[in-house]
Amino acid sequence: MWAIAEVCERTGLSPRTVRYYEEIGLLPGVRRSEGGRRVYAADELERLRFIARLKTLGLSLKEIAELNVVYAIGGSTEAMLARLQDLLSAHLTDVDRRLGDLVELRRELVTYRGRVEARAAEHQSEESNVSTAAAVAHPAVGNRS
Repeated sequence: MWAIAEVCERTGLSPRTVRYYEEIGLLPGVRRSEGGRRVYAADELERLRFIARLKTLGLSLKEIAELNVVYAIGGSTEAMLARLQDLLSAHLTDVDRRLGDLVELRRELVTYRGRVEARAAEHQSEESNVSTAAAVAHPAVGNRS
């Protein structure tokens, strides 16, 4: 059994997040010590790691809660795994779409940056020509000794 600080250290989650997961039902059955403090067993620690991993994979808390319900109703991991497969497939499709969007955005940014660099070089060249013309027209300007 671990106190919340130890569980947070082992999972990388904040105490507030762990309490929130308990409040919304993602972490049911957390036991309390005689003093009323939360104590966590290996099951809760594993569930918190699983939740954190699903969050990293892009699942929402609503989807994670749905998996909990499927698991509780089904009584076996088979139903949960099938639903998890569906959710992960949907997220993979979304990630692929976003990757395509990012590739297109990168291409547009490279093109735009090239245009900006060309205009900056053009502007710098014009300023250099103006300075040269001014120096030729007024040789004393800039040569004050």
